Amino acid sequence: MTTYPRPASGPRPPLRAGSHEPAPAVPRRGAGGRRLLVVLFLGGLVASVLPWWLDTPTGSLTGGIAMTTAAGQITGLVAGYLLLVQVLMMSRLPVLELWAGGERIARWHRDVAATLLVAVLAHTALILVGYAGLEGRSPLRQAGVMLREYQDMVSAFAAAGLLVLVGLVSVRAVRRVLPYELWHATHLAAYAVLLLGYAHQFSNGSQLFRPGPARTGWIALYVLVIAAWLWGRVIKPLRFNLRHRLRVSDLVTESPDAVSIYLTGVRLDRLELLGGQFFRWRFLTRGCWWQSHPFSVSAAGNDRWLRLTVKVVGRHTQDLRNLDPGVRVWAAGPSGTCTAAHRTRERALLIAAGSGITPLRAMLEELPPNAALIYRARTSADVLLREELDWLARNRGLRVWYVLGSRGDPGPRQVMTPDGIRQLVPDVARRDVYLCGPPGLVEQCRRVLRQAGVRRRQIHLATFEL
Repeated sequence: MTTYPRPASGPRPPLRAGSHEPAPAVPRRGAGGRRLLVVLFLGGLVASVLPWWLDTPTGSLTGGIAMTTAAGQITGLVAGYLLLVQVLMMSRLPVLELWAGGERIARWHRDVAATLLVAVLAHTALILVGYAGLEGRSPLRQAGVMLREYQDMVSAFAAAGLLVLVGLVSVRAVRRVLPYELWHATHLAAYAVLLLGYAHQFSNGSQLFRPGPARTGWIALYVLVIAAWLWGRVIKPLRFNLRHRLRVSDLVTESPDAVSIYLTGVRLDRLELLGGQFFRWRFLTRGCWWQSHPFSVSAAGNDRWLRLTVKVVGRHTQDLRNLDPGVRVWAAGPSGTCTAAHRTRERALLIAAGSGITPLRAMLEELPPNAALIYRARTSADVLLREELDWLARNRGLRVWYVLGSRGDPGPRQVMTPDGIRQLVPDVARRDVYLCGPPGLVEQCRRVLRQAGVRRRQIHLATFEL
């Protein structure tokens, strides 16, 4: 096993393939196929309710009860389709990221999740009210009858309850106070929703319980989605780890609360990695093996090592500071389209805060010269990888501004305005802008950049979780 220790003195220059020369800029290869995915999504949505349309005779929707029941059937079909779409977006299927980008898929996943929750609640309420009206019962009594007498309804109600729980813990205010491990474990309940809700669609669904094209089509859709999930979540990571066999090589302290972890492996020259991408890392040692966390690489790929730089913010990251050389690492990735390859312009502005510098630091080796970087930090001690950034400034024409102080200090407050950004980077509207940092700062920067004339398609976000 080889190691790459930090030099005893002097700056640590970026390396690629063992060279001290900066890497050449990677060519652009924008994430195409987004429109095709939208068309496929809308086409699938129409197809999901088509069985109801074909099965409903003209003139049968007379009266409030019939309309309520029909609305319940439609929302049930829509909810079933959206749940499959959610699982597909969580499958980490490479073609989805290639066509749309992981960051955009993460936003779609969040938006569809809210619509799915509304559709499930509407389906449950409408079916209860509609069936209760047909039977002359109260909705509460009808719920009891359905739980006792209808096949697979106990699991269906459990699936709805789990979905509500997932929706609650996904609310931003709730998620902020939950430990990452608890949030992630709860979020995985979405798979249980799929399993628990599957059976009642085919045993009680008016359009799906009879053999025919509609039932066969829905079953085929389930099979395809599960196959995609198995490929993206199981087979692809297994192939990656058997091929590269990553291990911890060295740990380097970057600041009192940050550490860089160097990894070695085999065939690293065949690793298709871009600066700005991330892996989900699982360190196979006591106390860490059961957790998988997303961290970006903090240096461009080379044939000798990988590096991630981690800020200590909880128990897991604290444990990472005590890793021993030789610990095996299980990784899933790389993921993310916040890269130099997905730029739309030849010049770029990067805005980072705190440990948000890590993906942007790796990307700087692959952007064309004359990029600009605004780095927000509370104090100079909080600036990570400063020697490397200064090295890039000297050797790659990078312009760097270290903006120090709290959010309310006059300096940072002035810089983070449209006029402040334009004063530092007059041509900001003609650049791609990459953002990485706390959610509040990222949202503030997005608003400021839009006011400064930067188009939405030129703003790239580093989004780690899906």
